[in-house]
Amino acid sequence: MTTSKFRSARLFLWSFTALAMLLAVCTALLLTFDWNRAKPWLNAKVSEATGRPFAIRGDLSLTWQKSQTDPDSWRRWVPWPRLSAKDVVLDNPAWAKTGPHTAEIGQLTFSLSPLPLLAHRIMVPSLELDSPTVALERKADGENNWTVKSNGPSAWQLELQKLILAKGTVRLLDPISKVDIRADVDSLPATSAEGYGIGWKVSGTFNKAAVSGDGKAGAVLSLQNSSTPFPLQANVRIGKTAIGIKGTLTKPSDLAALDLRLKLSGASMSNLYPLTGIVLPATPPFSTEGRLIGKLASGGGDWTYEKFSGRVGSSDLSGTLEYVAQKPRPLLKGTLLSNQLKLEDLAPLIGADSNASKANRGDGAAQPSNKVLPVEQFDTTRWGSIDADVKFTGRKIVRGKELPIQDLVADLHLKDSVLSFTPLNFGVAGGNLVSTIKLDGNNKQIKAEMKISARHLKIKQLFPTFESAQASLGEVNGDASLSGVGNSVATLLGTSNGELKTLIDHGTISKFLLEAAGLNIGNVLISKLFGDKQVKLNCLASDFAVTNGVMNARTFVMDTEDAVINVQGQVNLAQETLALLVKPESKGMRIFSLRSPLHVTGSFKNPDVGVDKGVLALKAGGAIALGVLAPVAAVIPLINVTPAPENDCAALLAQAKQKPVAPPPGKTSRPKK
Repeated sequence: MTTSKFRSARLFLWSFTALAMLLAVCTALLLTFDWNRAKPWLNAKVSEATGRPFAIRGDLSLTWQKSQTDPDSWRRWVPWPRLSAKDVVLDNPAWAKTGPHTAEIGQLTFSLSPLPLLAHRIMVPSLELDSPTVALERKADGENNWTVKSNGPSAWQLELQKLILAKGTVRLLDPISKVDIRADVDSLPATSAEGYGIGWKVSGTFNKAAVSGDGKAGAVLSLQNSSTPFPLQANVRIGKTAIGIKGTLTKPSDLAALDLRLKLSGASMSNLYPLTGIVLPATPPFSTEGRLIGKLASGGGDWTYEKFSGRVGSSDLSGTLEYVAQKPRPLLKGTLLSNQLKLEDLAPLIGADSNASKANRGDGAAQPSNKVLPVEQFDTTRWGSIDADVKFTGRKIVRGKELPIQDLVADLHLKDSVLSFTPLNFGVAGGNLVSTIKLDGNNKQIKAEMKISARHLKIKQLFPTFESAQASLGEVNGDASLSGVGNSVATLLGTSNGELKTLIDHGTISKFLLEAAGLNIGNVLISKLFGDKQVKLNCLASDFAVTNGVMNARTFVMDTEDAVINVQGQVNLAQETLALLVKPESKGMRIFSLRSPLHVTGSFKNPDVGVDKGVLALKAGGAIALGVLAPVAAVIPLINVTPAPENDCAALLAQAKQKPVAPPPGKTSRPKK
């Protein structure tokens, strides 16, 4: 060996020995160093970084452990530091009401992978929190205590892989969301096959409603490994609304791959808005259960409530709803089905349910005892928060025998605060009642437009409980076009403008109905004693002009082979009053025909139908006077010998067939036809 090679070998040996000694000294220093002496420096640095007083008030220690990854790699020889700090506190801002500290931690322990530090990555395989007490608070102006001072973008990247929580308390106080709740967490015995490690209980208030509940979750929350499911189970009650979930969550850092069985129940679906941000209608008490899958992303994420089923009032309900995060507003879309739909369960949609029902759901104005049209206000402030495309089908409507409604199909669309039904289709009396409705909620008062078409409504089915109508033939057809301004059904109809038209082109109708309308007492008795018969109906045509909520009968005529009945007057939708005059004229001779006009007056709540007392008095007086002279002559004033005027049915029907029109909402002038 040459001298130069010998010197090189000796230099390498000394260098290696020196490096080994240096590492040994450093290791000895790290192992024997009292890390409590570093607490003032650490406290100052963290306080400066967060802009809040921070302190490790208990013992601070450092130990070393084997690598937790790459067991077959050379990296396994690199030891990992494990830091433990006791009694750690981070102070609250001065304005906070929840106490002096944002967080108090009994013991904080975490390990650190050293090699990623070379690439400015702080990789923490696990963070263990023992007995933490966290108070999260936000002021009414939006300032909160969980956002700390930012010094701009950092070159360092934090990767937290697992969070382990044994016991603790979390409180959230937020006047913006009207939340004041507290959750107490404690560990569970490791006996659950479903992987639950912690249990929790919650109490407090949300939106002034009491909150209570409990649940279970996994002990180890894997924040990075998307293949590790985190089990969840909870039952929470918020006021009258109950929520139950059971399922799993993977990759919690993104709240992705959420897969739960979700149960919901409450007094009204509209009460879910503060919880979900989704506009739903007022309903009777409801309950549903289905599968909720989705993930949280910017704007709310994409969620699907899949194949749920349940009940709303006494009706069944099933379907699938999908929530899609999009700009400028999220979208709710889906299909709903009711096989047995009870008609009264639709009443809360327009505020037509009872005052007891309104009080139970907690968001309806009481209906005045003297009013029929619903006065409950629609809340349009929520309409701009979401768009919607939902189709609802009610296959069979369960209703009273006197109502001839069979089924329902509705296509609901909500876009930019404009709610529309295109169409809203009822099966009625063997025919269809098809409407298109547009409600513009962009202003303080809703601007409404409505078009209705009635087609092929069978006369006998329109009066299912009236025996005398069951042999009648013929179909009713009609159209209406109305516009109005207001935030309730009562105000929309009370300000409405437009036209309504109906017609019957040929058919037959119960003679008893006509005789009763004509007050032909003798023939009514004969019909009752010896049976009814049908008379030919030449035509029926009606034409109402609606101005500022007052329906004026421009034409209302029914022409048969036996009689002509004319109706005059008005119906006041704003005042809910009636002022109609029914003038029957018999064709041919009618014995004991009083032939007196009928007055239909009173209110919608208490209508009154009576005869013209003046005409009756004249007839009665004439009968009494003649009766003094001769008993036989006394019946002469009660005999109808005046022929009824003939009507041009073709002209009436042609007029009724003209499509009704309505002005723009809030206007009384109609566009030219």
